[in-house]
Amino acid sequence: MEKAVITGMGVVSPIGNDLAELESNLFAGRHGIVPIDHFDTSDVAVRVHAPVTDLDPAAHFTGPQLRRLDGYSRFGLIAARQAVRDSGLLDSIDPYRLGVFMSNSGLGGVGTVLGESETMREQGPRRVSPALIPKWTANILAGLVAIEAGARGPAVSHTAACAASSVSVGEGLRAIRHGYADAVICGGGEASSHKLVMAGFQNLRALTASEDPDRASIPFDRERAGFVIGEGGAALVLESESRARSRGATIYAEVSGYGTTSDASHITAPAEDGEPIDRAIADALAEAGEKDETVYVNAHGTGTVKNDQVEAASIGRMFGDRALVSSTKSMTGHMLGAAGAAEAIAAVLSIRRGAAPPTAGTAEIDEDMKIDVVRGRARTAELSRAVSLSLGFGGHNVCLVVDRAEG
Repeated sequence: MEKAVITGMGVVSPIGNDLAELESNLFAGRHGIVPIDHFDTSDVAVRVHAPVTDLDPAAHFTGPQLRRLDGYSRFGLIAARQAVRDSGLLDSIDPYRLGVFMSNSGLGGVGTVLGESETMREQGPRRVSPALIPKWTANILAGLVAIEAGARGPAVSHTAACAASSVSVGEGLRAIRHGYADAVICGGGEASSHKLVMAGFQNLRALTASEDPDRASIPFDRERAGFVIGEGGAALVLESESRARSRGATIYAEVSGYGTTSDASHITAPAEDGEPIDRAIADALAEAGEKDETVYVNAHGTGTVKNDQVEAASIGRMFGDRALVSSTKSMTGHMLGAAGAAEAIAAVLSIRRGAAPPTAGTAEIDEDMKIDVVRGRARTAELSRAVSLSLGFGGHNVCLVVDRAEG
């Protein structure tokens, strides 16, 4: 059975618009959270977000292309382009053996919908753009990446809320392991920093009302009060190990395990006992093979009271004192459908760097959390394995295991 290795990575995020910039800021503990300045916040409690900055869309797309792309597709496409270029695989692969699993949380082109709704209200239905539907749909990113890459294998978008792009990476592993593809471009994109979305999350009591960017996203902190909306895109190229080695590709790491379960409990809150999270972790570890050594865990770590409590308990049960834990959402905010892929990249970088990134802003850990949360600065450690956890509304639980590549 084939191993699935990572031969390319790309990212557009609040803390970096390429891999090098992301890595530099991630391990320095620099966050990308800033005050909201693109809409009036006088009637909402939300004051901060984590936007993509210093990215000129016109440098990546023509005018006609921009008019046909929602923000989430732009971010996802740029990240996928980076990953594909990094991998160097397009010149030698059968297009029918190349898949694309690029996902969105399910909100799709929400900015497009809001804009065209306003157009219809003010100017009537005839003025609504014919690009509305393709810009809106949550699956279109997979199609767009497939078109650009010439990929004629499976092109699928997984809708699993905030775990969506983690599912895409896991299903990419399965496609390669079971022989359905030789390589898969996996990841996601999100651009949901809009007032309507924030109002909805706020009324679910999921977003922080903090006005201090340095203390807004503080996962596992005793003063945590919700997450910060982020945006961006992230992509990884997964490839069969035999193919990658035969063409002399750079191999960043191996995706060795994938577990996914459902809480079957509540539409927004995690199951109180955390058992489905335990099972997702156990299934991923069983697939990857057990290792009795220090593991870096990139937690889902949203900064909501209940998520962090349940997740920390699960990490403690499954890893004991072997886990170094951090939440990179403390720096990127919650990138929703792009979060899982971005955090899988962070897991890869941690192994290669031999360090766990900090949970920026987090100070005092809630006293009932018996896990080792990395705070203040990155912590050097001998790491050959990292685990990335993603949880989503609807009860989706996903665990990815990433191992240092052999040889």
